[in-house]
Amino acid sequence: MARDGAVYVCQSCGAVQSKWAGQCPACGAWNSLAEEVTSRPPGALAPTRGSKTRGLAFEGLESETPEPPRIVTGVEEFDRVCGGGVVPGSAILLGGDPGVGKSTLLLQVVANAAARGASCAYISGEEAVEQIRGRAARMGLAQAPVKLAAETALRDILDGLKKEKFDLVVIDSIQTLWSDVHEAGPGSVTQVRNCAAELVRLAKKRGVAMILVGHVTKDGQIAGPRVVEHMVDAVLAFEGERGYPFRILRGAKNRFGATDEIGVFEMGDAGLSEVRNPSALFLNDGGARAAGAAVFAGIEGSRPVLVEFQALVAPSAYGTPRRAVVGWDSGRLAMVLAVLESRCGLAFGNRDIYLNVAGGLRISEPAADLAAAAALVSSALEEALPQDCVVFGEVSLSGEVRSVGRAESRLKEAAKLGFKQALAPTGAGDALKVTGVSRLADAVRRIGEQQWG
Repeated sequence: MARDGAVYVCQSCGAVQSKWAGQCPACGAWNSLAEEVTSRPPGALAPTRGSKTRGLAFEGLESETPEPPRIVTGVEEFDRVCGGGVVPGSAILLGGDPGVGKSTLLLQVVANAAARGASCAYISGEEAVEQIRGRAARMGLAQAPVKLAAETALRDILDGLKKEKFDLVVIDSIQTLWSDVHEAGPGSVTQVRNCAAELVRLAKKRGVAMILVGHVTKDGQIAGPRVVEHMVDAVLAFEGERGYPFRILRGAKNRFGATDEIGVFEMGDAGLSEVRNPSALFLNDGGARAAGAAVFAGIEGSRPVLVEFQALVAPSAYGTPRRAVVGWDSGRLAMVLAVLESRCGLAFGNRDIYLNVAGGLRISEPAADLAAAAALVSSALEEALPQDCVVFGEVSLSGEVRSVGRAESRLKEAAKLGFKQALAPTGAGDALKVTGVSRLADAVRRIGEQQWG
């Protein structure tokens, strides 16, 4: 029987239930309900009947207070994703897979910001101070004036942050903190939610930029209740495929900037280095282009990125052909294959299809339809695309090639990297020699007959 004032909270979705059950009614997770004792938040007042309050004091939209300057950390890719720097008094939640380099990135951020004159603190609940110092020495950041601490008690952390005036504080990680106000263990929904709320409240009250590190689940989602993502001002995801040296910092939420920005880093022996030209990471610059390869001129955030699509069409050895895709949506691959069969007369029903985005980058924009189709047609017909050609365009179910946004930026990026021509929707632009196609069948015919221009 539950104790007085106790509820059962799902550790997966944060749903609150009055009785224990083996399966959470909200999200369906098994054995995820944990008993937690409810308590009044710190500083909350008990409601009294007939109490007199001041009520709300409304203000207008106009403000004579100048906006405080952003904290420029010096890590340009990080500042780009944040919208031009970290806003004082903001709270940022950074998530990523274990070992992707979250702690390394944030140590570089606070070290560079401190070298520029900002007062920075790095508080770790997972590592000792000597471990952080050792990593900083390997990265060449040992001389940075950063205040270090290893602590998991929320009360001690709040007292320490109130004693000194900091501009930027990193908490690594929010799942390791615990508050003595609540009986739940560290990492539980109650502890994560309330610890995050107290840290965000401190950031707003004292004008401290707070960066919280969050663990992720097996699905890649930030662990803990989604209410934590609503509390903070920005949610950043640090991504990276195993076996590849590059890392991508992607903004999922940002109240002070665009949410489609990305920052590209490369992991090395001395930490993370910024990649000024991401296209160089994802392109094969050696030899002639093989059949089945097509260079896609895409847009990631506000920057154009060129990446290579690789396709292999092979006879199927079994009754059911295999469809394997890495870095692209398998549903869009099925759609493009259906359009190629029904509108262009190509037969893929008895062939295995393998499609890969080189470098481990994941492409989600519809403008990659034509590049994927060109790679598939090139492999099926054993006709290589020209070495100096880029491809982009959206394919509709009717077989029409539709125009995409920011075509001129895509062409200019391709021209900067030495490409001379493009296979794109009609009227895409004039930065390159564009072979305009209005239907997918026209693109298939040009690839098969090697007709360009």
